[in-house]
Amino acid sequence: MFTSTHCTTNINALVGCLAQYIVNPLLLLIFAVGLLVFIFGIIEFLAGLSELNDKKEEGKKHMLWGLVGMFIMASAYAIIKLIATTVGTNIPLR
Repeated sequence: MFTSTHCTTNINALVGCLAQYIVNPLLLLIFAVGLLVFIFGIIEFLAGLSELNDKKEEGKKHMLWGLVGMFIMASAYAIIKLIATTVGTNIPLR
């Protein structure tokens, strides 16, 4: 993890620690959930091709919302990186 002296030396170090240990994993987790929803939608869509029920439509909805979720997380990453670059802070976003 990190030592308390490293993250409390100045505000840039604190922001870097928050980004590295809280924001980055949270963005990655939510992006992964969006990817799983998208993959589930693909599976559901393919399973519904041979049936006459609404599985195909549900699969389309899951694929759409999975893509929307991944787009939002990629946009959040880009906005955070843009703000960090604008204010001159070196945030370790990966």
